[in-house]
Amino acid sequence: MARRALLTDRERELIEGGGDTDDELRYQAVSRVRRKIQEELTEDIDILRENHPDLYAELREVVCESN
Repeated sequence: MARRALLTDRERELIEGGGDTDDELRYQAVSRVRRKIQEELTEDIDILRENHPDLYAELREVVCESN
């Protein structure tokens, strides 16, 4: 079983687009991901920063320095 990070497989499909992607479904996927970033991810980041600085540093490196 493949694990996921921020996006579900379906959200990935919708956001990547393609010929048969419904605009409304794509909009909903973007909204869900935006909510995850603003609410859930920020809380997880705070927990890592306060309780496991090494993991926080790894996350920061991947997010801030990857292409």
